[in-house]
Amino acid sequence: MTGAVTGAPRGVALVTGAGQRVGQAIAIALGESGWRVAVHHHGSAEGAGETVDRIRAAGGEARAIRADLRRAESAPELIAGVLASFGRLDVLVNSAAGMVRTPLGATTAESFDGIIALNLRAPFLLAQAAAGVMREGSVIVNIADHMAHEPWPGYIVHGVSKAGVEALTRHLAAALAPRVRVNAVAPGFVLAPVGMPEEAAVRFAAETPMQRLGTPADVAQAVRFLIEAPYVTGETLHVDGGRGVRS
Repeated sequence: MTGAVTGAPRGVALVTGAGQRVGQAIAIALGESGWRVAVHHHGSAEGAGETVDRIRAAGGEARAIRADLRRAESAPELIAGVLASFGRLDVLVNSAAGMVRTPLGATTAESFDGIIALNLRAPFLLAQAAAGVMREGSVIVNIADHMAHEPWPGYIVHGVSKAGVEALTRHLAAALAPRVRVNAVAPGFVLAPVGMPEEAAVRFAAETPMQRLGTPADVAQAVRFLIEAPYVTGETLHVDGGRGVRS
């Protein structure tokens, strides 16, 4: 995903978790399409720097901002940091998340709380803080997951948190309409969890109607669509290669 910025500057977008994986792809895609991008990261400073460099190399504007979103206080602090750096906020993409194994019988309360804090509470607190400063016509896009509907026994809490993200999307859309639109993208198998055997990824591709795994670029394209779709709110767009329609 490379290219030069096209068109006039389009406002400011904050992408959380933009130092790696899907969040990085989304941030770069938005930067290349004219958005000024606040690149959030926590433990991926090097990746965030790469994201910023790629956006700037394409002629865009970007700045990295660090925050630990597992801390409740960090959400309003991050929004304040974006305003201090860019003066406004038009798009919030809640992409930061952790995918940690939580099999039944081996998951602690602390692990459960940590996953929920990052994957579900943080998007809510960020949306709450952002809604107070966003202008009419602004957009929030949450990144959900196909595991909200396709259970993986080894990742129970992750699936529960992402089901919550879809519910959160609908509730926020109702609360913020018509001033701010809120939607979600639910990727399918886009990037394998760390440690997954290659044969498992091959099997998932074969079981997917589109006969391939997704890519971060597929998710970024869906995010851009939802940002540009002025009559869509409260929806979850499944980018899963058809896994949800398998018989």
